[in-house]
Amino acid sequence: MPSYEADKERFEGYDAQVLGISVDSSPSHVAWAKSLGGITYDLLSDFHPKGQVAKSYGAWREADGISERALFIVDKEGKIAYIDIHDISDQPDNEVLFDELKNL
Repeated sequence: MPSYEADKERFEGYDAQVLGISVDSSPSHVAWAKSLGGITYDLLSDFHPKGQVAKSYGAWREADGISERALFIVDKEGKIAYIDIHDISDQPDNEVLFDELKNL
């Protein structure tokens, strides 16, 4: 997630907003952001009912009770224009997202 912070201005240049979401609680998000020295994008909590958003988007790992790392680009009409769901240990390159944003 720090890479999104580092590229914040580039995302804004595509009229894109970065949001983070996880199954952790809001207080956990505050502590995590603080551990990074702060972040400027919103963190959303999919805590209760736990993982409901992740389940709705096909990113839930039932056996582990967590979500995969998933990236979604939602266009201005509210339609999902890009989906990338992969193992939580993988950190995708932001350039892939910028390429997708160029095509919107």
